[in-house]
Amino acid sequence: MEEFSPLLLSFLLLSLPLLSSSQFLAEDTQALFTFKSALATRTSSLSSWTSSNYTCTAWVGVYCNSTDTGPRVFELRLPGTALSGAIPSSTISNLTSLRVLSLRHNSITSPLPDDLSVQKNITRLFINNNNFTGPIPTVLSSLLSLERLDLSSNNFSGEVPSSLNNLTQLKSLFLQYNSISGTLPQELNFPNLELFNISYNSNLSGPIPPSLTKFPASAFIGTKLCGGPLGPCTPTPNPSPYTPSPVGPPPTPSSNSKTISAGAIAGIVIGSAAAVLVLVFLIVILLRKGQYDSQSAQTKRPAPALFAGSTATRQETHSAPAVTQSDTAQAEPYSSAPGSSTAGTVLAAPAATVATAVPAVPVSVPTGRKLAFFRKGEVSKFDLENLLRASAEVLGRGTFGTTYKAILESGDTVAVKRLQEVYLSEKDFREKVARFGELEHKNIVPLLAYYYSKDERLLVYDFMPMGSLSAVLHGNRGSGRTPLNWETRANIALAVSRGLHHIHSAGPTLSHGNIKSSNVLLTTSYEGRLSDHGLFSFASTRSPSSRVAGYRAPEITDPKKISQKADIYSFGVLVLELLTGKAPAQAILNEEGVDLPRWVQSVLREDSMGDVFDMDLVRYQNAGEDMMQLLQLAVDCTKQFPDQRPNTAEIVERIEGIVKNRDVSASGSGTE
Repeated sequence: MEEFSPLLLSFLLLSLPLLSSSQFLAEDTQALFTFKSALATRTSSLSSWTSSNYTCTAWVGVYCNSTDTGPRVFELRLPGTALSGAIPSSTISNLTSLRVLSLRHNSITSPLPDDLSVQKNITRLFINNNNFTGPIPTVLSSLLSLERLDLSSNNFSGEVPSSLNNLTQLKSLFLQYNSISGTLPQELNFPNLELFNISYNSNLSGPIPPSLTKFPASAFIGTKLCGGPLGPCTPTPNPSPYTPSPVGPPPTPSSNSKTISAGAIAGIVIGSAAAVLVLVFLIVILLRKGQYDSQSAQTKRPAPALFAGSTATRQETHSAPAVTQSDTAQAEPYSSAPGSSTAGTVLAAPAATVATAVPAVPVSVPTGRKLAFFRKGEVSKFDLENLLRASAEVLGRGTFGTTYKAILESGDTVAVKRLQEVYLSEKDFREKVARFGELEHKNIVPLLAYYYSKDERLLVYDFMPMGSLSAVLHGNRGSGRTPLNWETRANIALAVSRGLHHIHSAGPTLSHGNIKSSNVLLTTSYEGRLSDHGLFSFASTRSPSSRVAGYRAPEITDPKKISQKADIYSFGVLVLELLTGKAPAQAILNEEGVDLPRWVQSVLREDSMGDVFDMDLVRYQNAGEDMMQLLQLAVDCTKQFPDQRPNTAEIVERIEGIVKNRDVSASGSGTE
């Protein structure tokens, strides 16, 4: 037996690392079990966390790395998993190899456990969008390796502790949408800070610390802070010196002064009564005159018409400033926002229009006062005279002009785009319109007719009653809104891809040229349709760029030179907009110049895919895989080099596969 003892000893020595490795992972697993039992009692989102599954590969949200002591839990990512309650001690703190902790979009409450201070290696901590209350936890100041810290959208109160200066490695700090009060410590200084936001803490006041003045004003809005990008702090005026009142008793009025005061009061009363009588008399006279004028106007004036007006009105209309991209952002076509329409707007008449009857319109290129129709069935519905008598309602202003809702005498409704900043001969205009006017597809808003004269260029479209995707997606973020669900967004992406594929299939040089959410209109069943296709061809060197910067492919420098691959890039941005809920043209995360594709890529590098999605989509947990597939398609479409982007046939096929997996009707649905 003794001769085998060295062999046995060697075996035991070789087994010690394996036993040690298993022990450390077992400790991590036990800590996670305790975490689950405390916070996941009301959800099945952590149902994969069982003893029968291997922690590092089968447990959702758990990621491991190999270390000298074997596999250890390296990242814990559980965003939007319906966790609730407080984090108990001896759970997160026992994950001694942890680097990333993401618990955002849950219902976790205070406090953070004090033993979290032992986590010297954690670099990213995301606990935003939870129910934390009380002061900012001092334990955070002990996490010396932190690079990313997000505490936003909680209910933290009190002042920002100066002890946060201990976090010298910090690159991003988000504190917005809390109840932080007091002033910011002037000694705050994070030498490596790249992103910062403390907006919408209404009780926060005082000057911005010098080290934070480099960040934009949007990082501080919704507060009472001053200095830096918010402008200089207004000094509080010194109170005026105190002037003592004269010493002595107040004068006693004499009997004579009393008599004078009584007489003055009587005079005031009589004068006021007389003034009131005169005022009442004048009001009666004015009301009677107004009623007479109103009755006269009704008998003498016709109803407001779409293009009725004098020469003076026409000159005033054409002298209006050119529409810019900022105008488009503020009042997109089909915005349907409250107050955006002006019913009965009186506009200038086309120069060739006269008050006489117009002959029947043939289906041919018009001369003089005729509409040119693309489909015979529309000719019998209305003509130019009907259109000119239609009442007008402004829907919005875009790059190439103003769009109106026109209600015809027959009760039919059409959308009329009145083009501006278009410098083309009649021949060129007709040729360009004909190229895209003849396109017919269920996911393209049909161009019904057009009109050309020296002073007016009109395009007549089908009217889409639900407005634009931009208005529905971004127009109302209040509590009373009905958000677009996942099925609807997937169907909109599919509908737009099919419409775009039809355009590209019509010829190798045909492109939409201006894909953006305000050019995707919705039917009553929330089916998407592409509008404004081909209008980019009207651009000239004097025209403003027809593409919003957030959607423009990086290779495009001339708005007239649009390729099909550039359309693919714009479509990819549109899909990212659907998935993230973010408008592409805005500066994301307060970093100026970061567009939507770059922001998505940065989040995917730093955190989980689930953190990219719009909060209205987080609740669709069973659709997570499908959303990630659509996100990957959008990333592929927005690749830097055009040759790396898929074509429309591949895009349609991939989205059809996603929609089929979700049992979503290809026609779309506006309800859950």
